[in-house]
Amino acid sequence: MYDAHVVREVENEIPLIYIDRHLVHEVTSPQAFDGLRTKKRPLHQPSKTFATMDHNVSTQTKDINACGDMARIQMQELMKNCKEFGVTLYDLNHPYQGIVHVMGPSKVLLCRE
Repeated sequence: MYDAHVVREVENEIPLIYIDRHLVHEVTSPQAFDGLRTKKRPLHQPSKTFATMDHNVSTQTKDINACGDMARIQMQELMKNCKEFGVTLYDLNHPYQGIVHVMGPSKVLLCRE
């Protein structure tokens, strides 16, 4: 499967691979979005990137304020980044919101964690 996704290989460099679909969440995606901003790069094919809130979500309520300050900030950053980069967000009240590692295990090549 890996070889089928290699776009370009250069000796002594990490191969460039094509990702069919990318799933992100609120905990580790801020660094990736900041990297795009810093390098002034657009998100390539945002229609193939999907975001969900799963690591900081309360099991008792769908209220963003019920999770503590750091969790709330991470979820707010995800909302902001998805809007800025045109990424589909499955937020707390979306019917597709769920655990990122369960949402698409047969549909993704790798997890960025």
